[in-house]
Amino acid sequence: MQILEKAPAKINLSLDVLHKRDDGFHEVEMVMTTVDLADRIELTLLEEDTIRVESESRFVPNDERNLAYRAAKLLKDTYDVKQGVRIFIEKNIPVAAGLAGGSSDAAAVLRGVNKLWDLNIDLDDLADLGSQIGSDVSFCVYGGTAHATGRGEKVTQLPAPPSCWVVLAKPPIGVSTQSVYQNLKLDGAIHPDTKAMIQAIQAHDFNSICKEVGNTLEGVTLSLHKEVAQIKDQMREAGADAVLMSGSGPTVFSLVEQDARAQRIYNSLKGFCNEVYIVRMLGYRETT
Repeated sequence: MQILEKAPAKINLSLDVLHKRDDGFHEVEMVMTTVDLADRIELTLLEEDTIRVESESRFVPNDERNLAYRAAKLLKDTYDVKQGVRIFIEKNIPVAAGLAGGSSDAAAVLRGVNKLWDLNIDLDDLADLGSQIGSDVSFCVYGGTAHATGRGEKVTQLPAPPSCWVVLAKPPIGVSTQSVYQNLKLDGAIHPDTKAMIQAIQAHDFNSICKEVGNTLEGVTLSLHKEVAQIKDQMREAGADAVLMSGSGPTVFSLVEQDARAQRIYNSLKGFCNEVYIVRMLGYRETT
């Protein structure tokens, strides 16, 4: 038996960091949505009691370091499953990019293994389990568009934003999320208006969405990596309707209504970095 699951990337339309919590995590408030750039997860039932992770990408670990492995192990341990699974990950989302690729892989494994092992767990319970793996996994279980609070694990569904083009560009650098948070100084940081972003999405108002994009972490990453600022400038000059860094970076995205303008932005970036994509906003939620 075999199950196929898509694991779409996410972007942060809004990311606000409120304060550091007693448990060492930061309290955040985010508006996230999925885009049509996805890893492909192939799950094959194994009779032996084992978890195997395989991928053609050299950046994908095949053990407990992989969130997809940990997702399968969490379900196996929680529900005392004696069967196994082979997890093959076709990696299309850039690694360590601020696009939740690893979290989305883990969420896809939770959904797929739930079917493969006939566990009949509903999405809400899968999302609760996902919060044990990583802060973005709960959102990725559902996909679509959502307002996320806490560490990111408290997820409230929002309607899909207006469909548009999204140009993604990842410079050839790595960004440590831990380092970004360590360098974050909340006094004087820019805090986006999350409520205004939610209202813009609910009103299906593309121009207001573009006006309200914001990311408290962006200033830190820009100060550490000039390449990110250069991509932002290039996108603006090429006519993007909105430009923002996703997550802790380094990927920058632009929102664009017009096809020709999206293509122009894409072409302007290809000489600057190799990992550039034109995709569509998804915005719809998983239902099974």
